[in-house]
Amino acid sequence: MPPDLVKRVLKRYSTPIPDMPGTGGELARHLIERFALDGVTVVRDPQPDSNRYEPGTRRVCLSSDVYDGKSLTAVAVAAHEVGHAIQHARGEPIYRLHGRIWPVATACTRFGQMMLGVTPLILIIVKAPVILTLGLVVVVVALLASLALKATLLPLEFDASFNKALPILAEGYVPRQDLPVVKKILRAAALTYVASALIDGLMIWRIFRPR
Repeated sequence: MPPDLVKRVLKRYSTPIPDMPGTGGELARHLIERFALDGVTVVRDPQPDSNRYEPGTRRVCLSSDVYDGKSLTAVAVAAHEVGHAIQHARGEPIYRLHGRIWPVATACTRFGQMMLGVTPLILIIVKAPVILTLGLVVVVVALLASLALKATLLPLEFDASFNKALPILAEGYVPRQDLPVVKKILRAAALTYVASALIDGLMIWRIFRPR
């Protein structure tokens, strides 16, 4: 799912629902208490699209529109992030894999972006075309590694959405008639990493596209 489409789905269902029992932040705190996730806290992150679970600090971080929102997007995204906290608390193997892969994928992306920026400068200084070729090879390898690593996280995201969040929300936290929409939102939330990987793929395409 392209990054813009992910954002579009989340935005489409972010309209406040007056009779929603609580906000995304309130639901997250309730679920943390319900599942006895000791030490896990919920915080508001002022940055947009910053929803995540931080295993190091054991924080469920929600952007303001989710933390304070009374919409289907707010409660679904909050439940998805708590789903990651549940994975972590239970020590599920799929989450331990995330702890190993995500830092490496992030480092590969940052390194590739850095090399993409500095390679032309090095070429200007050294004036050797082979430097440009080597630099581009390093960029492509780093971004391909990032893309592959992020793709391996898809099972983790779908587990948080459809094995954790959806069954919880289906217990009565959202009206039954809204569950099809909730599934769309949870699918979009699960595909966030894939959307990020597509950005890496787009960067590679830009390097090799015909001029």
